[in-house]
This record gives sequence, structure tokens and C-alpha cells, in this order.
Amino acid sequence: MKYISTRGGAEPQPFCDILLGGLAPDGGLYLPESYPQVGERLAEWRRLSYAELAYEILSLYVDDIPAADLKAICETTYTAQTYRWCRPGRNAADIVPLTSLEPGFHLLELSNGPTLAFKDMAMQLLGNLFEYVLDQRGETINILGATSGDTGSAAEYAMRGKHNVRVFMLSPEGRMSAFQRAQMYSLQDANIFNIAVRGMFDDAQDIVKAVSSDAEFKAKYKIGAVNSINWARVAAQIIYYFKGYFEATRTNGEEVAFAVPSGNFGNICAGHIARMMGLPIACLVLATNENDVLDEFFRTGIYRPRATTETQITSSPSMDISRASNFERFVFDLVGRDGAIVRQLWREADADGSFSLADGPFAARLVGCGFVSGRSSHMDRLATIRDVWRRYALMIDTHTADGVKVAREHCVAEVPMIVLETAQPVKFAETMHEALGCDPERPAELEGLESLPQRVELVDANVDQIKRILVREC
Repeated sequence: MKYISTRGGAEPQPFCDILLGGLAPDGGLYLPESYPQVGERLAEWRRLSYAELAYEILSLYVDDIPAADLKAICETTYTAQTYRWCRPGRNAADIVPLTSLEPGFHLLELSNGPTLAFKDMAMQLLGNLFEYVLDQRGETINILGATSGDTGSAAEYAMRGKHNVRVFMLSPEGRMSAFQRAQMYSLQDANIFNIAVRGMFDDAQDIVKAVSSDAEFKAKYKIGAVNSINWARVAAQIIYYFKGYFEATRTNGEEVAFAVPSGNFGNICAGHIARMMGLPIACLVLATNENDVLDEFFRTGIYRPRATTETQITSSPSMDISRASNFERFVFDLVGRDGAIVRQLWREADADGSFSLADGPFAARLVGCGFVSGRSSHMDRLATIRDVWRRYALMIDTHTADGVKVAREHCVAEVPMIVLETAQPVKFAETMHEALGCDPERPAELEGLESLPQRVELVDANVDQIKRILVREC
């Protein structure tokens, strides 16, 4: 299996090379040359454990790691001990338990890992893959990432203490919850570096892309990526779509819908790829908050990324993103995997502030692409959190509330709806208290997290300043 760039200007690469490289040299994102089809394997996979399913799916995309080693990595990654923070009464060995709110409407619990967010599902695997490949090659890597909240802590907890790996994580100053900040900034591991950027997430993400696009600097300082621009992150997320499908259905002839709270488009992009592989997904429901660039696209066909000054600060901060990196992967598929067209579209977006697929040769494909969308506001989140608590005695976080609200607008009879839960409520305690008048429970091990000493460096949103930090520490 070789990987190609969405912009068509990079030589096909094997998996382990793109794992360490992140962004393609031409500025595009890597995707496999083709999507493997699962066919009759669905019947065989239905009875597998999560680790076994992970191996079966990843082995379709990874052929440069020996099968026995890849299987061992999956078994090490997906254990009940690692994903133990599930709700009372759930089986941690399921890794992603399904909670049924009512017949045909479910939550897929993805936030039972070390940092209580769905990002752990892929990041724990990524950490083990990095360590394995680096050991095999005798190399080191310096991870440069940007986070709007959950990616950073998930990456740091996955990479802390890993030999041959340093993590430099950029986050927007003051834009995350107190719990999210404490999870990251309280880490004292020598290989973890937290950098708060004056600005928004998009500013931090732009810096990561700029550094990654400097081929000479990237090669000299061995810069890699853990953001969802890294294909391995997306590949790992494909797994739980299959697991969720098996949990919500009895036979492989049934279809389901998935509702996905979306900021950077990585999570729902994995669902798109699962469907391309043959998973019977009737519809992918994209839910945004007030930063509704993606909702606007699926409603109008116009992609209009906002300036950072236009990005709103909301109570679902991990989705406060106005330029979604992984959206390019979907557009690449939508336009027939033509890198020249993708390059032109992104030139238009950079020059004119937008591009449109509402008319012309791709309009019909967009209509039939199987996506619907909607947006949620702060008041919607509060109302949804209260309603779910009143009706089901279940507390959901703000991002999951966005997903539930939009999912309810797109339910279809006889098609089970599965909302992807993104985080545990304790990560957004202030809003939970506003909604319910009480504080969410937290694991006993995390009591007093916010009072721990924090280690973070505050900088301007400046590429050269970040480069200087990398040079200084590497």
C-alpha cells in the first residue's frame, strides 16, 4: 500500500514514511492510493474484540510492519486498563461501549481513555507506532502539533516518556477549559514542551503547517506531526465506526447513520473512508458549533474559511476552528482524486477567501455524497444537556450535545443513529454547572488537577519564534 498527496505533487510513499513525515512535501495530505473493500469480511469481523478488529483494519493499510508486530501493537494499545474510565455499568473491555438512549438512538462512548477524550482512541496507537518505527530505524523525531483542546493532551499522554520522541504542542492562549489546560501544562516530563500562542487555534495550526512546509528545516530537525494531518490518526479512527456499526445492528444488511461533532473534519473524515471501504453507512451527519464553515459548505457548496478574527469563542472550544485541515481529504475524493483540481481550489480559497462546488461538474456529486449538516449554539447546548439529563439521567459534554442536537434533526425511521461522544463532561465543568447547577464527577485520580504546577511558554503567533524554540530544544 502506497500513499499519495491530495495535491498530486509528491511521490507515493509507504506507510512508515508518511507516519513520521506528516504533511506531504507539496503541502497536501496523504491518502492511500485506493481504499480497500471489506466485502464479506464484515461477517468475520462482527465477532472480533476491539484490538482484533483494529489489527484487521490497519493491516489493510499497513504492509511495511510485520503482521505479528502490528498485531502486538494493537493488543498493547487497546486494553481495558487503558480505556477504563467508562460509565458505571459499562464493560471497559468493550473499549467503545454503546449507550442506547432510546430505540434507534445511541451514543458511542469514545472518551474512556487517559485524557477523557476521543482523541485517545487514535493517539495511543500513534504513540506506540512512533516508538516501534523509530526503534526499528534508530531515529528520533520532534513532534510539532497544534490543539484546540483535546488533541494536545491526548498526544502528550501518548508520547510522554517515549524514548526518541519530543513533543512541542501549540495551544491558543486562554481558549481552552481550565481542565484541558491543566491536563497539558501540568505535565513535567522532559520530552514534553507546551507553547501557548497569542491567538486562536487556526493561528497555531497555520504555524504547524508553515514549519512542516519548510522542507529543509523539517528534515534538519526531524519534524513530525500528530495532528490529524497525520494519516495514521485518521486510519485509527476508522476502527470505531466499524465497531459502532456492529454494536448497533444485528445483521450486515442494515444501514446506520453517524452524527459527528466536527471541527477539523478528521473524525468525520474517518467515517467517510469507512463508508468508501463498504461499511453500510446511510448518512454522515456533521455537527458544528457557531463556527459553521463546514455546515455552510454542505448546505450551500461554498467553502469559506474564516479569518482568525472571525472565529467565535464558544462553550464547545475544541470545535472553535474555521479552517479544517482534513476537509481537503474529502474534497480530493469528491473531485475524482485529481490533485490539480485540489491545488486550484485551495489557491482560490487563499486568494479570494472561498471556493464553490455548488455549480459545475461536481455539484451532483456533492448532493449525493451522503453528508448532511447542522449547527448548534450555546443555548442549544445548554438545552440539550438539560434534556438528556432529565430524560435519561445521563450527563453529556458540550461537544457531544452539539452532535445530539443536530442528530435529532436528521433522524430517519428504521435507520439507527449513532452519535459519537467526544469527551467526558468534567473537561467542561463550567458549562456543565451552568446547564445543570451541579458539577460533573471526575475520576479520583484527577482530583486537584487544576492546582498542580504548570509549565508553559507564552509566545506570539510567529513562525520564526516557534522555529527558534525548536532549534533551542533540539
